[in-house]
Amino acid sequence: MPHAYAQEVLEELARHGLQPLPETPTWFLRDAVRELYKYEIKVLKARLLGGEFPRHEYAGRVIGLRRRYPLLSVPVELWTRTSPP
Repeated sequence: MPHAYAQEVLEELARHGLQPLPETPTWFLRDAVRELYKYEIKVLKARLLGGEFPRHEYAGRVIGLRRRYPLLSVPVELWTRTSPP
């Protein structure tokens, strides 16, 4: 079933290099965004453990990273428009 993604959702997906087709399922895109976020969290943790920044900065960096992934806070049911543009 084709999806009519909301413009804001398309813009957020594009920030992460994702350009869905109307046939791309919302769950697939959410999984892709979640995997990108998990990867970045792991890299951030590795940087902390590698001594690139002090431990007291870690929480703030995690919050900053989370802000780059607002779609993870939006239910996939709200990613699409209910009526055509």
